[in-house]
Amino acid sequence: MLFLVAALLLFGVVLGTVAHAPLGLSAVAALVIAAWLGVFALRERHRRRSTSAR
Repeated sequence: MLFLVAALLLFGVVLGTVAHAPLGLSAVAALVIAAWLGVFALRERHRRRSTSAR
């Protein structure tokens, strides 16, 4: 339950920040996060394939 409260609090802070930031800054931040998640997904996929092949 405490985790849910902390997650909702963090979510509210992030949404509040994005609501007051310029649209260009929000778009750049979204692209950076998307690229980071894409790289992470590719690394995880590569790691799972290399460990399952052994």
